Amino acid sequence: MKMLTQNETTRKIIFILLAALCLTPIISSPIALALGFGLAVFMGNPFEQHLHRYIHLLLQVSIVGLGFGLKLDEALQAGKSGFVLTIASILTVMTAGYILGRIFKLEKKLSYLISVGTAICGGSAIAAVAPIIKPATKEISLGLAIIFTLNSIALFVYPAIGHALQLSQEEFGLWCAVGIHDTSSVVGAAGKYGDEALKIATTVKLARALWIIPVSVITMFIFKNKESKIKIPWFIGWFILAILLNTYFPVFETLSSSVTALAKSGLNLTLFFIGSTLSLQTLKTIGIKPLAAAVILWIMISVGSLVYIIS
Repeated sequence: MKMLTQNETTRKIIFILLAALCLTPIISSPIALALGFGLAVFMGNPFEQHLHRYIHLLLQVSIVGLGFGLKLDEALQAGKSGFVLTIASILTVMTAGYILGRIFKLEKKLSYLISVGTAICGGSAIAAVAPIIKPATKEISLGLAIIFTLNSIALFVYPAIGHALQLSQEEFGLWCAVGIHDTSSVVGAAGKYGDEALKIATTVKLARALWIIPVSVITMFIFKNKESKIKIPWFIGWFILAILLNTYFPVFETLSSSVTALAKSGLNLTLFFIGSTLSLQTLKTIGIKPLAAAVILWIMISVGSLVYIIS
């Protein structure tokens, strides 16, 4: 019993030290994710039961912090540039997701979760529509596992492709916002590419996340469940407020560099936490058919949006 207690204490100390390391500038977003995943695989996550509730909160606070690094005209320009692409990509992914679900004979609710997660904003979108369509717990876990796995891959692959194709900061930021599922990985990949890419990616992705609301309303009619409540991403309002404060109040402008630096550190810590919740056991639960459907959707949106952006 004493030996078990010592091992648990050691695991907790290592976890805390790695988490602290991820708050420093020497650790990039992909490395933070890899450290978390490596910890989960080789030692296990000693805080896994309590961590999930803090991941979304830390992500939201960090994104609001990034708002202090943006001006209103920058945000409006970024949102305008991604508007048409956002609508087209959501419609395309939802339609293709339905077709692939029929081809692979997936459960209707699982297919819908994967489609929504790919089309809008990953785990947040899945969490928003799940109470409406009421899928089995296993379907929710499977959908999240697939989305988070592809997010993790995107965090490494997107910057490499961006540099290989010599994409501009604006092009890469827009591509990240459309092609990568989850906000955390969008911001992580764009932040690694450059500050301008980060600004554009964050703004476009959060504007995209607002589509959770109309999609949730449509979902209620598709699944004939009018009693469910729509989960509104209220933190986006705080992000907009941060932009307004930074634009019109000079005192906030003097603090913007410090606040955005803290926000980036918070995002790295978020990715470390996300990586630490993944494990080989979780990945083994992913079936071939749902994974194939998700990968096809992801390739479609990634390639299609990239061609649109650079053409």
